[in-house]
Amino acid sequence: MNHRSIARLFSAVVAITALVISMRVHAEEHRGGGPHRDERFDGRFNHNQYYHPRGYGVVDVPRGAYEIHHGGESYWYHRGEWYGRRGGGLIVVGAPLGAFVPVLPPFYSTVWWGGVPYYYADDTYYEWNGGLRQYQVVEAPSGIEAGGSTAAPPSDEVFIYPKSGQSTEQQATDKYECHQFAVSQTGFDNTLAGGGVQASIAASKRADYLRAQSACLEGRGYSVK
Repeated sequence: MNHRSIARLFSAVVAITALVISMRVHAEEHRGGGPHRDERFDGRFNHNQYYHPRGYGVVDVPRGAYEIHHGGESYWYHRGEWYGRRGGGLIVVGAPLGAFVPVLPPFYSTVWWGGVPYYYADDTYYEWNGGLRQYQVVEAPSGIEAGGSTAAPPSDEVFIYPKSGQSTEQQATDKYECHQFAVSQTGFDNTLAGGGVQASIAASKRADYLRAQSACLEGRGYSVK
């Protein structure tokens, strides 16, 4: 083989290698557009993103993945997908319950249930842990599939207007005591996550709490809005 043939062969190898690398980077960075081969569509809660199915294999750790250690196992978390080591490579696996991640997937959906925000992506729910300041993988709360909403719930804050010239101090005392009364009557406490009750009854208990609090305040000479 002469030098010119060797040069042409070398140029072809370089071009093919560059093309393969370009396609691989594009596949790793792809989300939000049309589907790539072997990807599936997740339309729950209008999430509308594409993910690889469970069991999908890759050779290397995706670029930019977080290594997560949980339950004695190592996982790699990348743009909402979770990878586990299988043989000489990695496969897409279900998110390990209880694991913590420092950031949410880039295209997560916020789903409200029982007054609590959950963060959804790729059949996985995350909940903010204020103590550790990280997001934790949690089980899907009972009822969220049918009743969860992407719209934030209305505030539990009530606005009171004194009818008898009550002082600021008296207003604060009355509001606190009526809050305690409403909690004792309903079991719902709006200072706790989800009201401190089961998610399946949180909405109805919240309505009961607001009615009880309003009735108490109105009985003490306030107009409640």
